[in-house]
Amino acid sequence: MKPRPPAMRAKRRYILARILPYGVTMDQKQVYLSVIEAATSLWGDAAVGLAQPAVVFCDGGYVVVRCRRGTEKDIATALATVNAIADERAALRTVATSGTIHALRRRMKPILPVSEAGEVKLGETYFAVYRYPRQKVDLVEKGIKHQKSLFFTESDLEER
Repeated sequence: MKPRPPAMRAKRRYILARILPYGVTMDQKQVYLSVIEAATSLWGDAAVGLAQPAVVFCDGGYVVVRCRRGTEKDIATALATVNAIADERAALRTVATSGTIHALRRRMKPILPVSEAGEVKLGETYFAVYRYPRQKVDLVEKGIKHQKSLFFTESDLEER
């Protein structure tokens, strides 16, 4: 069977979103289910059916969501309402929208912690310190079981 000529194909748009907090790895299927749930609760089944959202890439702290042209603003709005992925607190923040995945891959910047890292003691527990761009600092509890993350900003650090 011959492929459809370009004029007869459905036009697609791709939305690049960043997964917050930094360093969280998510399964592509779980991200898809969260996106569909958020879009359905916001716009309804009929609108989501017309938009045809799909997660085509999920790695390195970024997600690429495909949708039909003309519905990208609705899907980007729905991405902003995601607050949990697979029972873990997470948020999706839209970075860019494009007609090709290749153009979005150029917009992906590796999210690496700033080299300034260390260890701090709060109360009776020790935390590893990770500093990120845009003045973000994460504290991850040292240990094997029951790790928890504390999130601080520069203003929180200045108060101490």
